[in-house]
Amino acid sequence: MDWEKELYPENEKPLDRLVDGYSCTSILRRIAFVGDSLSSGEFETRDQEGKAHYHDLYDYSWGQYIARKNGIFAYNFSKGGMTAKVYLESFAEDRGFWDREKACHAYVIALGVNDVLNKKQEIGTLDDVGTDRDTFLRYYAEIVARYKEISPDAKFFFVTMPRADRPDREEPKRIIAERLSQLAEQVGNAYVIDLNRYGPVYDEKFKRNYYLYGHMNPAGYVLTARLVDSYIDYIIRTHPDDFRRVGFIGTDIKDFGTF
Repeated sequence: MDWEKELYPENEKPLDRLVDGYSCTSILRRIAFVGDSLSSGEFETRDQEGKAHYHDLYDYSWGQYIARKNGIFAYNFSKGGMTAKVYLESFAEDRGFWDREKACHAYVIALGVNDVLNKKQEIGTLDDVGTDRDTFLRYYAEIVARYKEISPDAKFFFVTMPRADRPDREEPKRIIAERLSQLAEQVGNAYVIDLNRYGPVYDEKFKRNYYLYGHMNPAGYVLTARLVDSYIDYIIRTHPDDFRRVGFIGTDIKDFGTF
């Protein structure tokens, strides 16, 4: 077997292949998925009058699909309609998501749709971090900081929003992806799952297959799980030095040697 050719194909991009079986994600034994409806396996229904209703069915969330496939434990730190501001100021505290006994090896954060696209909150810049400015990036960065206090060696994965068939939303998505890349570089131990650049376009044909009204159907959540799982696998494979010691996260084991 030529392991380099198999595991490191020449010029490979993050989603050139979707992994089957165990992926490198499985080395992160305890993961929290922080987000809104997409992270919650939310299904949308219509009543007899045509009114929409929303249901968080966490067992269908892509985080739980990833966990079951890889034999790991996953928290759904999420709820439909969630924003970074509400998460930081009340939701996480009310649900016990800051509790140290829930510290994780990794945090996958997928926020921004309700903040910026739906509520038109200002995106902000890295200059907002540590201030009292009412911007998405400021709240997002504070969420990351809180979890870094709880699990200092944890890995963070920031999920960007995929492209779709609404041109008015594409520029904010692109800017958010850019700013999250900057934040990841600043805070360290953080990586970007850039679905905006490498993921599929959520156009009309895509939605006919994977959506139920304005949210995903069960197959859509499975596909999202495969995308995120494969992307994390790619990140770990291409950054081996960063993930060599993840087995020690949350333990008293120290390793000061060089490899």
